Amino acid sequence: MQWIADAHADETVAAIVGPWPEAPMRAQAAPLAATAEAAAADPDTAARLRRIDDLNAAVRNWQDNAGVRAWRADSQQITAGIGKPLQAYVTAAGPLPDWADPDRILRAQALFMDYGALSVTMLFCASLPECYVVPDLAAVLHATGQLEERAEHRIRATGAMVFPVMMLGGLTKDDGAGIAQILKVRLIHATVRNLILRDSPDVAVARMRFADAAEFSGLIPPLATVQPGDSMSSALHAMGWDLKRFALPNNQEELAYTLLTFSYVFLRSLRRLGIPLKPEQELDYLHAWNVAGHFLGIRRELMVETMDEAAELFARMQARGREDWAKRPTAIDPRPRLGGALMDAMESVIPDGPFKKFPVLLTRRLLEPASSRDLGLDGRVSLVSRFLFSALMLTARGIDALVRLAFPDFSLSRLITRVIGYRLMCALLMSQTRDLSVPAQLRPGIRALIAGWGLDSKAPNWVNALEDRLTTRGDWQAIARTPPDAGKA
Repeated sequence: MQWIADAHADETVAAIVGPWPEAPMRAQAAPLAATAEAAAADPDTAARLRRIDDLNAAVRNWQDNAGVRAWRADSQQITAGIGKPLQAYVTAAGPLPDWADPDRILRAQALFMDYGALSVTMLFCASLPECYVVPDLAAVLHATGQLEERAEHRIRATGAMVFPVMMLGGLTKDDGAGIAQILKVRLIHATVRNLILRDSPDVAVARMRFADAAEFSGLIPPLATVQPGDSMSSALHAMGWDLKRFALPNNQEELAYTLLTFSYVFLRSLRRLGIPLKPEQELDYLHAWNVAGHFLGIRRELMVETMDEAAELFARMQARGREDWAKRPTAIDPRPRLGGALMDAMESVIPDGPFKKFPVLLTRRLLEPASSRDLGLDGRVSLVSRFLFSALMLTARGIDALVRLAFPDFSLSRLITRVIGYRLMCALLMSQTRDLSVPAQLRPGIRALIAGWGLDSKAPNWVNALEDRLTTRGDWQAIARTPPDAGKA
């Protein structure tokens, strides 16, 4: 599955961007341009990037599921060459697949809403870190230099997909926006592949397999040294790619792995916190994300139905990634920098003191030890912070075990995680200056949803009162924060 991408989306982007010149893919390239922007300055490349901008502008107006299904290109879009390809693409916004169960989807979405702050905390401290563990998946993000420079942007972009998908009706109702957001992300994936490979994936793979070995090393050479100020499109175009080493970027295996980080890893994390869902609830949650995966272009055979299947597939994909990476001893490992960028972003919203490292410690608790090592998390925390966190979590688990004999929903572990989630969510996702990149009609609902998470319906009054002292009284709103650089130790 590493050599299979997403034909439907790739054909759309290829038709819009147009054919690339058939320059030989050699190990040796011309001297690098000073910036990616300079490498894209020739008229043909500049025209391709403008068409991508036109594509992004068109899909930015997709507000809800019904709107995508009813979308029609205007005369300007048809003239620009994006109308007909996009018209064919939106057929992917059709009805739910035959195997989808709307009732199960709604139950899963209700769980996400009910768990509120925990859901977002799992996104920050488990799902996103696991995305960076597989080296091939991390290579795209690292090579552009964009994640280290724009870690918070990546966090918010992920939230901008998760919320529309998991809000009630996001995948099942016409006025939901989950399918609309997924189809935007699917086009982004295809655009990334086209820019990196400087061609459609099918053409790039065919050239690799049938080219004269003397003429082709499998390396798509870099065109420039990517700079922080370069646009994402120009950076992807200029970065270069080793097709034989990394296979296709954003391939089916990587997409399926990422899907598991949002479904399986979330459920696994709740288990590790001592607050697992019921088995049937876990199955519903996996099912809902499988439906999301269908609209994202993931093949059905790469979807899982049970936690055991998910655990086996997830472990196998991670093992494959690590084994492949071990064969490249001279390659620079991008994962510690990616993990460090994410941890820095989370630490920046926690006040100075022994609790500042708690997001890192929670991340380490939710990941496998090998994943923590891959991301370089082991050396980031002082012994004092480790002791405080371990003592707090052990005490909470012990109290939880006793009190649940009488009150099954009681959980101090839930309280601790919600307090961390409050800082992460209200300072990073609910920025005072930047809205999430979701349709405007969703923003009031998301703000109201998060505001309502200030009350934990499963906790007794005294626990909610304690939580208010550690967070804020009443509704949760965006909070001021220390700039990222000021928060680094």
